[in-house]
Amino acid sequence: MPCLIAAYLQWKYPPTPCTTPPERNTSPSDTGSSTPDEEAGIILDINVIDIYASQQTRLRVHRADTSISPSVDLARHGYIGNSPVNPSYAISIKTLELYRRLRLRKASFSAEAYAKVICDLHSVIYRRFYHTALSDPRCNDTFDIYLAVLRAVDKQVAAALGRDTPNWRVLNACPPCTYKLEGEPERTFNRMIAMDGNNSMKRVYSLGGGLIRNPRPFTDTDYLLPPDYVDQFADEVSSRRAPAVPTANNDVVDEEWEDVNDDEDVPCTTNYKAAAADEKKKMWAIFEETGFFVSACRHSLIMWFSDMLRSGELSKHPLAHIAKAMDILEDRLLIGSDIACSLKSTIASSSLGPRFKRKQCRCCVNAFHGYTHNWACQKQNHPNVVAGLGLEDLETLERVFSASNAVAGVTRHATPYRRRVFIDLFFRQWDEDKYFNISKLLRNNYRQALAIIDDEEISLKDTLMALQATQADLDAWHEDETTYFAQKPRENEGDLHAIAYVERLRELQVTSNRYQQRQDIFLNSTPDCYQFTPSSGQQAPSSQYAKELSQTRKAETARRVADERHAQALVEVVSMELKMGIARRWQPSDPEYIDTLKYMTERDYHRALDKLHRLVVQRLFELSRLNLARTGYHMRTHIAKNLQTRCKAIQTAVGAYNIAAQALNPPRPTLDWSKASHYSFLEDFQLFRDTNKGLADKPWSSPLVRAAIKQNNRIKRAHEEIANCNIDIRRVHTHALDENTDLRRTVQDLYERRAPIAGAVEDYAVRRMQVNQHLLSSIYRIHSLPGFTGDTSPGVRIGRALESAHTVETEHGEVDSDENDELPPDSESDDDEAQGQYRGLVNFISEMPGHV
Repeated sequence: MPCLIAAYLQWKYPPTPCTTPPERNTSPSDTGSSTPDEEAGIILDINVIDIYASQQTRLRVHRADTSISPSVDLARHGYIGNSPVNPSYAISIKTLELYRRLRLRKASFSAEAYAKVICDLHSVIYRRFYHTALSDPRCNDTFDIYLAVLRAVDKQVAAALGRDTPNWRVLNACPPCTYKLEGEPERTFNRMIAMDGNNSMKRVYSLGGGLIRNPRPFTDTDYLLPPDYVDQFADEVSSRRAPAVPTANNDVVDEEWEDVNDDEDVPCTTNYKAAAADEKKKMWAIFEETGFFVSACRHSLIMWFSDMLRSGELSKHPLAHIAKAMDILEDRLLIGSDIACSLKSTIASSSLGPRFKRKQCRCCVNAFHGYTHNWACQKQNHPNVVAGLGLEDLETLERVFSASNAVAGVTRHATPYRRRVFIDLFFRQWDEDKYFNISKLLRNNYRQALAIIDDEEISLKDTLMALQATQADLDAWHEDETTYFAQKPRENEGDLHAIAYVERLRELQVTSNRYQQRQDIFLNSTPDCYQFTPSSGQQAPSSQYAKELSQTRKAETARRVADERHAQALVEVVSMELKMGIARRWQPSDPEYIDTLKYMTERDYHRALDKLHRLVVQRLFELSRLNLARTGYHMRTHIAKNLQTRCKAIQTAVGAYNIAAQALNPPRPTLDWSKASHYSFLEDFQLFRDTNKGLADKPWSSPLVRAAIKQNNRIKRAHEEIANCNIDIRRVHTHALDENTDLRRTVQDLYERRAPIAGAVEDYAVRRMQVNQHLLSSIYRIHSLPGFTGDTSPGVRIGRALESAHTVETEHGEVDSDENDELPPDSESDDDEAQGQYRGLVNFISEMPGHV
């Protein structure tokens, strides 16, 4: 491999112009001419595939006697052979590079499609040979070899730039997260990390009866947390028992994972199948890898991923990612997870707990998924109420998975080696794109925060005047509400035996009334002048007599059945009275009976409310899935039909809730469809559930006060976002200038030393400096925003020994501050991501029923 890499560099970055180009012939019999020295060597005549050639060609390479390998000779002329010793064909590096570039921009683009494109361009009938020549999973195909060469070159480039230290990428790839400057204000959280699992990246274990597992695992990537590392945390948390109260439904969300202590009650997690114990998180045996677990920073740059092997999202995956983050990152980390409330308990139960607490880390739910948690959890863990978080929604991984799902189509039946290679390719391109868009992200966040402050501060002042309150009152009410739900004792479950006893008493009363009814009907059918007549003296029955006899027999049967049911109910009541030691049967006027009946009414109300809440949560999850880019047509249709059914089910559940609400004393407010199907219902769910009469005396129970508290929190988060963006913007500004300076210095030094890697480093430097110039242009536009309050001068990175950016900023020309890469408002050329969202929305609307 080192010789092949050197040959590639020699071809790609020749020190002098090539004087002996290879001969490319359209006819195998055309041998061309050669020098005496070349005739003394070996001639390699081989078929080649080149998308840039005018037609299918053969290549003649004159090999010297000192040649090490034909693959090295081919690489010196810009080709990769299919074998290092005896290649039968070769593919041009330019052809492989074009395929790589296409795959980076379109992850679902397959080798077969590319092979067909080559055939179409050259008017050649497609044969499977062209596909296998480019990418054959059964051997070291040319594309894998080419990627291995590029990875080796990238390592040499990183070494030349001083970026080959362990964990360098995670510690430096995201300037807003890592490029700390001297004298900048302290943040509440040094880094915000989102993590989640995705089960779309499955891989079939075998195909067509043939084992396709590759014994060579791909580990040449710093994105991967190896299975051996993840397995260290497999037994960190003891298995959790099944929930004491069953969820009684099979419609819960199946995306998430959870492990909590048996002693801790986390009721909001019953919305997720992942609340099951680890041993229940199984997967079909057809899959080897059942998905992957990913962590990323708030700016969407990937940190690590780990493969889920023959299981669901086990707790070892988040624990491994958190452990790795605490090992190499600073203190005060914020971890965003769909089920952060139970993740906190999982961490506390593991060996990471003391260190997690010592490093002042905390967990937080994602903004969208947070609405599926109960109100007590939201008041502590939702991004809207976490001080220092800003306007970050922590739904980073949802956007990552929306794009990475395109990779799944070409890796489902791949080897494990190829699957990881393609994941690595996707993440590298993803990070490059997100680095390019960092300034756009910061600019949009800044403008959003300014808009919130400008629009909602005036509205909040008007609300405070109407309430005759101050912001201090809102803060106090918010704290009181949080404390109320945090310390609120578990809802009284009542005496289950008393409930069962009262239910039996009510059933006994019903059966007794029914028996008395049937008894009266039977007795009324007896003639007033009844006289017993022996059977021997009876005459032949008339039709009227037969009819009356049939009615009498039916009445007697109904009476007997009612008597048996009454007797059975009486036996059950007597048995419970003996077991419970009840000397006198409870009567409807007894206090015990009244209290138990009241609780039963509240329980029916809670059950109706819980069912309605669950249906609304499922509807919101299905809406989010429907809008995922690249969701298949059949899946969208299936989800849309489910939504129609769900809408009808919600209407039915609303009716059941209203009946149960009116049965309470005093009756609870009823709901309509428009209110129950909105996010605000999820926010107010806990208030609907609380039947405590004293709750009405709380100021924060008023809808107007609650809206004001939420608005006040949002304004606070907007001010925090401004402060966070001011730090991030200056870090990006300084990093871009410093990196440009360092790259110029390194390239010049490498050329002076005539290092073979100089050309590759220069290629990287040119691309990177263009991106940095784009970032600087965007940064200067942010500086000109009305309301910008940050420092417009570059800073000095902590610990930087080289020349600081502010001393060289004006030495390299002006940056085009008028550059504008944004589309005009009336443009119809939306990007792929926006069009994917539009398609999902259009499909959703078109499949909705006309009347709901």
